[in-house]
Amino acid sequence: MIEAVDLSERIGSEVRSGADEILTPEGAAELRALLIRRGVLVFRQLGFTDEQQVRLAGLLGTVRAEGKDGIHKITLDTKVSATAEYLKGSFLWHMDGTHDDVPVFASLLTGRKLSAVGGRTWFANSYAAYEELPQDFKDRIENLKVLHSFETSMQRAEVEPTPANVAYWRSIPNRTHNLVWKHGSGRKSLVIGCHASHVVGMDRAESDALIAELIDWVTQPRFTYGHDWTVGDMLIWDNTGVLHRVDPYPLESGRMMHRTTLVGEEAFA
Repeated sequence: MIEAVDLSERIGSEVRSGADEILTPEGAAELRALLIRRGVLVFRQLGFTDEQQVRLAGLLGTVRAEGKDGIHKITLDTKVSATAEYLKGSFLWHMDGTHDDVPVFASLLTGRKLSAVGGRTWFANSYAAYEELPQDFKDRIENLKVLHSFETSMQRAEVEPTPANVAYWRSIPNRTHNLVWKHGSGRKSLVIGCHASHVVGMDRAESDALIAELIDWVTQPRFTYGHDWTVGDMLIWDNTGVLHRVDPYPLESGRMMHRTTLVGEEAFA
């Protein structure tokens, strides 16, 4: 049986079981259920190898083909990643995959090299945030649709709008999703973040105010968990109902995180 303790009332659990318990079908099934219930799982100084991380991911779901053998290196070092500057968008609250019809289910992230400044990673539970909205507010937003734009997220992150950058941003199609995601499980979450350009059919000033109000609501302390990294820590988060961001850190710090992503299992609805 997996040993875990909650880190706060509404989000995050620290898993204290070792590799022998985690890397089994039974252990992974427990972890998946806990992940869906708590949004974020923390494994302090677990020290998994890349192979172990990918193996666990395969027990939790379907590993997306990215990077080398399922490991994508997250860094602002342009020598390692040609699109490193786009990661400035990760300094803002966001969900992954809003430019897709089916967003990724979850991600596993291990700290390999850290920055001496910044780098705390934050998570916000948009399931809990939706559930605790006043009923009249729920009624107000129930049927609204929001256009999500990669270009908007890059503008808000103040990535340099070179002709090449802008051409790439615009090559990624905009997507319109329901503001309130009604999941097959019966739960509801908010599809929101720096990529949320505007509410369809709403006056722009009113739309901007509503989106800002909702992001402020979702990311208030009672719905969030901030992780201060130690090398070897691994985190898993449920992307379907958790926003995330990282505190800014120097581009030249060499910070390196290894990510494995699980293919999405449910379309926005």
